[in-house]
Amino acid sequence: MIEFRYSRAADAADAIRLADGGARYLGGGTNLVDLMRENVETPSALVDVTGLSTDIQGTADGGLMIGAATRNTAVAEHSAVRTGYPMLARAIVAGASGQIRNMATVGGNLLQRTRCAYFYDTEGARCNKRSPGHGCDAIEGVNRGHAILGASPSCVATHPSDMGVALAALDAVVHLQSSSGVRTVALCDLHRLPGDRPDVETVLEPGELITAVELPAPELATRSTYRKVRDRSSYAFALVSVAAALVLEGETIAVVRLALGGVAPKPWRAWRAEEVLRGRAATMETFARAADAELAGARPLAGNAFKVDLARRTIIAVLRQLTEGGRS
Repeated sequence: MIEFRYSRAADAADAIRLADGGARYLGGGTNLVDLMRENVETPSALVDVTGLSTDIQGTADGGLMIGAATRNTAVAEHSAVRTGYPMLARAIVAGASGQIRNMATVGGNLLQRTRCAYFYDTEGARCNKRSPGHGCDAIEGVNRGHAILGASPSCVATHPSDMGVALAALDAVVHLQSSSGVRTVALCDLHRLPGDRPDVETVLEPGELITAVELPAPELATRSTYRKVRDRSSYAFALVSVAAALVLEGETIAVVRLALGGVAPKPWRAWRAEEVLRGRAATMETFARAADAELAGARPLAGNAFKVDLARRTIIAVLRQLTEGGRS
């Protein structure tokens, strides 16, 4: 049994004070509590941050500010999200059951850890993310669900968040607070690629806390969607997912946002594909060229080479859907 000290914070400043000394922040507990049960995480102290802001408010420039303690269900059901950012609402609903969405928080969703089976196997598996320097059994093991982009010889685990993929495509900004002050980080820069330190998963400093996520003004709502490909239609983690939005001027793609899930250690912004798409005709040939450009750097493993073609087909299908029929 793990013994730990529990404290409940009244606000962000109180949370930071209580966490001084290495406590972990606890949101909905839908991931951290599971990890504690499996002895993957063994914190000596927890600071409950569900008392942080749960507001969803408009910003001066027409965007939206979402408090870090807001439950996923509240975000998905909010009228401003459903009308202005439909891909985000769709991603959240695709991400988990209603019971989990009712508990999970925005901040916690972004900081959830990989569901790699070797990461969870504390008794018999080597995992550099859990125990740095011990090796990665997934590379030569069962790796059907693992990364094809952004991985390293130290770690091939994928990031599990659906919400994070949509937020990456939407150019979301994460608001942070610590004893040193406040700062913002682009969602696309929040998570680190594994390199030789897969145990360091984000750019957060010790004790730093996510306080809110900010969305820019919704210029891409009309043609945007989120598609998740998984082994079963009930709530499973993505093999491949695509968050996409675009603006057409006639037959030309004027603005495009594209992000992938299930294929990398972080929500994967498809910058190369966007560069190919921007300013070009919305044709199947253009879509295929964009997908190929993004996936040129894929490094599949023995068990997940199918993901390269699956990702290619899904990107093309989503872009075709958006140009022919708008969002779904």
